[in-house]
This record gives sequence, structure tokens and C-alpha cells, in this order.
Amino acid sequence: MQENLKQVFLNEINSINSLQELINLKAKYIGKKGIIKEKLKNLADLSLEERRLQGKFLNELKDFIEETIKNKEEELKQKEILESIKKDFIDITLPGKNFYFGGSHPVNKTLLEIIDIFRELGFTVEEGPEVELDYYNFEALNIPKDHPARDMQDTFYISEDVVLRTHTSPVQVRVMEKKKPPLRFISPGKVYRCDSDISHTPMFHQVEGLMVDEDVSFSHLKGVLVYFLKRLFGDIPIRFRPSFFPFTEPSTEIDIGCIICNSKGCRVCKGTGWLEVLGAGMVHPNVFKFAGYEEGKYTGFAFGMGVERLTMLKYRIDDIRLFFENDIRFLRQF
Repeated sequence: MQENLKQVFLNEINSINSLQELINLKAKYIGKKGIIKEKLKNLADLSLEERRLQGKFLNELKDFIEETIKNKEEELKQKEILESIKKDFIDITLPGKNFYFGGSHPVNKTLLEIIDIFRELGFTVEEGPEVELDYYNFEALNIPKDHPARDMQDTFYISEDVVLRTHTSPVQVRVMEKKKPPLRFISPGKVYRCDSDISHTPMFHQVEGLMVDEDVSFSHLKGVLVYFLKRLFGDIPIRFRPSFFPFTEPSTEIDIGCIICNSKGCRVCKGTGWLEVLGAGMVHPNVFKFAGYEEGKYTGFAFGMGVERLTMLKYRIDDIRLFFENDIRFLRQF
């Protein structure tokens, strides 16, 4: 009778083709309410000798069933793996496909390089809104409503008191309102002006910088900007020229030797051998007043640069519109 049970089990397991069927079979024979468990419970009704013989047989049968089920489980798993491989077969003799990977836009490449250089000098990065109040874009930078310097910037007006920012300098005022010196940060971002030709676009990128503390001098300004330009362009001639900006006094513009003609004079530098790349100066005392700083206690310098212009010079690009036309032939060069 017991041998018949073993044969019945073998017949059933040989007909199984899935792991779920195997789980059901295992529960049927050696589960908590399985056949083997029930037969072991019934041993109490037998004589001592029969109990010994039947108990030995049932335990051996239980071990046999467990081992057989374990082997069957491995067999079914291997079968599933082989079927999966067969189903997902890839013919490796077929020719491969070309994948084209994108890269950073040249303006972004230059912008990230600028940020990295100033971070080396201990500058942090601050950001502000692109839709800006007239107060922050002009008045708090010492440019009142009747100031002629407003004519230097062709402004997009949203309303009488709201503009698309014409520079990222408003970020400097916003940060100074919230934080006290020492300050050392740059503010990269998009700016907007009503202008469009081969060297100007209505939207472009600027990086403004500010350093404020006690006893900050023009020498600090020169040291920071000379280091920056030499890191960006290499060992090039640099000169500082007097200039005017309403929010700095004294103000300066910084030129580098023309990298197109090696300062010999060409169409790009208009025969001068120099290219203007930066505007800077010592922060005007009126700007500190708007920020609420104690008069006479702090000094500082500010600077600003156009990222597209620096990118054009760095990669010798002669038309700013190429940055925004999305011509794949141009972009693949970077």
C-alpha cells in the first residue's frame, strides 16, 4: 500500500510542467494537511511493531518526496530560463546600430567653466527672478527714472514698474538686502534687451559678480579679474580702461588682446588689437545705502560679462545667432 503511494507520487510529479503545479503537489503530500502528515497521525492506532515499521517508511518517503521535489524545482527553473533565452534571442551577427550622444551647448560649456573658476576663488552662486521690479533693475542700482543711463539699455517693459531684467545686477541688491558682509558671489542667468543683429540677441546670458567687505580695494578687483581671464583664455595681454557705470565709481572696462589676430589688428578688433570683455568697478556708495549698509563701513567691487561674447571669442565664432538656430552641424562641433 505504501509502495503504491510512492508510485502514485512519482506518476504525478512526472506529469508536472510548471512551478505552480509543483507547489500544489508539495502541499498535497508534505504540507501541514498533506497525505504524509495524516498518515503519521494515524500511527497511534497501530501496534508497536507496525508503528515502528510504518513510521520508518513514512519518514523515508517524506525525505524522498522532498528531495524529488527539490530536483524537479531546479529542472523547471532551468527550463524557464532556457525558454526565456529562446524567446528573447538576439542575433548577434546582425550589424550594430549607431547611437548619437548629445553634448553641452557651447554657451553652457563656457558658463559652467566661468562658474568653476570663480568657485576656485571662493565665490558662491546666487540667482534671482528674470521678471524684475523696476526698483531692483534700476533705482536700487543708482539709476533713477530720469537718469540718462536708462537709455544705455533697451528695456522690455511688462508694466510701468515691472521689466524683463536687463542685467543680473538686481540679484546683487536682493542678496545685500538679506545678508551682511562679507559677501563674495556671482549671479549667472538670462537677461533681456530690445536688440538683435549678428552680435546681439533679445535674450542672452550674463554673469555678474560682487565682493563686499571691509577694506576691499581696486587691487582686489584687478587680481580677481586678471586671474579669471588668464584661466579662461590663457596667457593673454589684459588692459583696464576708465569707463562709466551708474552703480560703480570708479568704473572700468577690461580688454584682452585680440585672440583672432594675436593683437596685430583685424576686422574683429577693428584694427585696435583689443577686444572688450568685461565691465567692472567699485560699488557706488548709493548702492550700499539702498541695501541698508552702514555708510562708510564697507567697500566692494562688482563686475559683469556677457557669456555669449566670451563664448564667441573662446571658440572663434563670428555670428551670435548661431547659438540659437539649433543647426545640428554647428552644435556637433562641440
